Amino acid sequence: MDPKELLSALHVAERLKDATRHCYTSGGRHESVAEHSWRTALTAYFISDEFPEADMAKVIKMCLIHDLGEAFTGDIPTFLKTDSDEAREEELLFSWTASLPEPFASEMTALYYEMAERKTLEARIYKAMDGFEAVIQHNESDISTWEPNEYELNLTYAFDRVTFSEYLTELRKAIREETERKIEAARAK
Repeated sequence: MDPKELLSALHVAERLKDATRHCYTSGGRHESVAEHSWRTALTAYFISDEFPEADMAKVIKMCLIHDLGEAFTGDIPTFLKTDSDEAREEELLFSWTASLPEPFASEMTALYYEMAERKTLEARIYKAMDGFEAVIQHNESDISTWEPNEYELNLTYAFDRVTFSEYLTELRKAIREETERKIEAARAK
């Protein structure tokens, strides 16, 4: 990639460092979209040995780029995001990816379509990691930062994304156990 084009792409991606999510870190500040994407990718790396048949480099790419549309729209929590919000984010994202040089424009566009369809093993793994990271972050944040609907949501979120894998199902159960302990500890206070 031409150095000026690379810098331009990186400047867009940098916006994710300042785009905050509704979730908080364990240190008490809003988590950034960039932090969420980074740990989603790290999680995929750490589970790569569980999926020798998968192209885990592709999964990690998916995790790294999955929220780039939020560089244009900001983060909207999943329980508030409308179809109109989704369409706007997709339109802005695809307009941006089309402006990238090849092979990145084509590769990223193809990855986004694959991620949306969730038919491949790689797309299903990525989508599970995306959901897991959000719940893990909630488990690490102070429960006083949770929205009222998140008590139930954090117990059930992303279970539908793991039915294809015994390992991911067990991981989701372990995350749920952390959520249950967190809720129970808060109620005991």
